Amino acid sequence: MNPRLLELALKKQRLQFDAERQRETLVAGLERIESVLDAVDRARDRAQGLREHVPLLSAVAFAVVLLRPRLVLRVARRAWFGWMLYRKLGRGLDPLIGFLRRFAS
Repeated sequence: MNPRLLELALKKQRLQFDAERQRETLVAGLERIESVLDAVDRARDRAQGLREHVPLLSAVAFAVVLLRPRLVLRVARRAWFGWMLYRKLGRGLDPLIGFLRRFAS
C-alpha cells in the first residue's frame, strides 16, 4: 500500500477516535444539564401547585401567626435584617457582579 495512503488512513482513524471521545464527553455533559433542567421543571411544577392553593396556604400562614407569634416575629426580624443587608451590600457589590457577568460571557 502507498505510504501516503497509509498515513492518511491512520490519520482518519485517529480523528474518528477523537470524535468518538468528544461525543462521549458531550453526552456526559448533556446528562448533567438534563438533570439540572429536570430539577428546575420539578420546582416550577411545585410552584404552580402552590399558586393553585393560595387560600389553603394563606390559612396555614394565618394559623401559624395565631399559634406561634414569637416564631413569626423572629422569622420576620431575620427576613427584614437580610433584606436590609442585601440592599446595603447589593449596591456596593454591583461592580463586582457586573465584572463577573462580563467574565462569564
